[in-house]
Amino acid sequence: MQQVKDTARAMVRIGYDGRVHKTFRGPLAAERFANEERVLRYLEKRGCPFVPKVLESDPEALRLVTTNCGARVNQLDERRMDGLYDELETYGVRHGDRFMRNVTYSQQLARFCLIDFEFATILETGEGLEQTSSGVIDLDRAD
Repeated sequence: MQQVKDTARAMVRIGYDGRVHKTFRGPLAAERFANEERVLRYLEKRGCPFVPKVLESDPEALRLVTTNCGARVNQLDERRMDGLYDELETYGVRHGDRFMRNVTYSQQLARFCLIDFEFATILETGEGLEQTSSGVIDLDRAD
């Protein structure tokens, strides 16, 4: 497996079969794991085509295995990036971590995609987590 990310919050590896293996760690790892799984499953039910699909979930190991949404993007104009995050909201989810590091490009889909939903919020229920400069705040409540 190829390691693509190793931070205090997560380790991400891509298997030889192309599947993405993400192991959560650090502050509120269990909550971030549960939030990302919940949001990705919600988006799958809503038919969102430009996010990973959950293939396996291991709550004890805090590990998700998902489909691969392509290669990370190094350049994208702000208007196009904002449009991508705004498009996600039409599927009922606010990403919560609107940065270039969470944008990929899928040659298979011929489009930009979004990854990393641990701080996302489901708009109709208000379920989600919020990332702040001082840490993570649980917002698992309706507004």
